[in-house]
Amino acid sequence: MLHGKRIVVVMPAYNAAETLRATYEGIPPGYVDAVLVVDDASFDATASLARSLGLETIVHPRNCGYGGNQKTCYRRALELGADVVVMLHPDYQYTPKLVVAMASLVAIGQYDVVLGSRILCGGALRGGMPLYKYVSNRFLTFVQNLLTGAKLSEYHTGYRAFSRRVLAELPLEMNSDNFVFDNQMLCQALYFDFTIGEISCPARYFPEASSIRVGASIRYGLGVLWTTAQLWLQIRGLAEFRIFRRNGSGRLATEPCGSDA
Repeated sequence: MLHGKRIVVVMPAYNAAETLRATYEGIPPGYVDAVLVVDDASFDATASLARSLGLETIVHPRNCGYGGNQKTCYRRALELGADVVVMLHPDYQYTPKLVVAMASLVAIGQYDVVLGSRILCGGALRGGMPLYKYVSNRFLTFVQNLLTGAKLSEYHTGYRAFSRRVLAELPLEMNSDNFVFDNQMLCQALYFDFTIGEISCPARYFPEASSIRVGASIRYGLGVLWTTAQLWLQIRGLAEFRIFRRNGSGRLATEPCGSDA
């Protein structure tokens, strides 16, 4: 626990057997109450390795997509009584050493959402981020800050901490099951006036680290622009979109994809 709050780390996993152990063992001991791995129908030994490490493991019988995986992660984390949930990718791209720092900022009530930014430290390219991804990251972030009025250093990190209230109130079930889920979730947090903080997070890119392909990256970029345009229109009362509709129908379904414990 941290500051009397129950901390749960969730790992949305897909073919992460080569890096899962290092990621888990890098989490500072003594602060996290539970670690959950959701295996999105991997072809490797991700699930068996997670279980051998003593981690609660859920296996999707079919691939539900990155967003679909997160829906399962958050649903189960809330069932486990989490007050703070940290999403940590099990590919060891983001350092697990920052779990406690990120969770603390949420646990003390400083922020509702905390992002681990690869841009604040200025080391994204030094860490091996491909140039095209860096350029697209900076372009999309510029456009999003311009349209939302926020001043985030990046919208595209996969390292995030959330309060229980954020996960309970955002209409996450309305979001995509694919990669744009992350951006939709962040835009929802902005729309519903949740506070968002950032800390500097070094990241590393290497062959075993997961990465979306160029075609998927382009689709993601277009999805980001459309999501931001939706937010801009919604804020100004020019249109309404279901991803910004705060009601019970948007909350996480009991079994969004179908899973086996």
